[in-house]
Amino acid sequence: MTPDIPAEKCVAAEAAAALVEDGMRIGLGTGTTVAELVPALGRRGLALTCVATSPATEELARAHGLDVRAFTDIERLDLAVDGADQVDPAGWLVKGGGGAHTRERIVAAAADRFVVIVSSDKPVPRLHAPVPLELLAFGLAATLHALPGAVLRNAPPTPDGGVLADYRGDVGDPALLSEHLDAVPGLVSHGLFPPSMVSTVLVARGADVEARQIS
Repeated sequence: MTPDIPAEKCVAAEAAAALVEDGMRIGLGTGTTVAELVPALGRRGLALTCVATSPATEELARAHGLDVRAFTDIERLDLAVDGADQVDPAGWLVKGGGGAHTRERIVAAAADRFVVIVSSDKPVPRLHAPVPLELLAFGLAATLHALPGAVLRNAPPTPDGGVLADYRGDVGDPALLSEHLDAVPGLVSHGLFPPSMVSTVLVARGADVEARQIS
């Protein structure tokens, strides 16, 4: 039977919302699964301090009564929740299909726990292209020259002024590719998130949720 992906996103979101406790500082990711998480949190009526990784998430969170703050003077978060485009068996992620991966990485790294919520179509046996990239506009041609396989997106700049692109070469060993991308000047961030950053992956399969403990 073909999975009901929209329904699974709701199931994963509800499971993540149940992890949230009153008084927590919460990082909210970006994407269609987080769009189901936000109203689920709003319905709980908890006193939360939230930071959002995109203007779209911020607007949605405020519409559901959540207290969203600028991520400028908050040093740590209790929990961050976000979706993913791909999850491999070791817990490596590809994120950033929506272009928010730089802010998503900052928020995930600042959280004591980073919980990833996905539907059953997101786990993959091996990561594959595309891998989202955010590049500086300054020196853009030189940066692209250092990134064979990178293709610019037809997209507006990010909220922080970055240029979006996608790496379309072979991913191979994600750790080696991540190390290579990290060394390219002008590359602000990429969409490969290591298992060391991830606490738990919640995978919805039908009405059930599989919790994968990663780190």
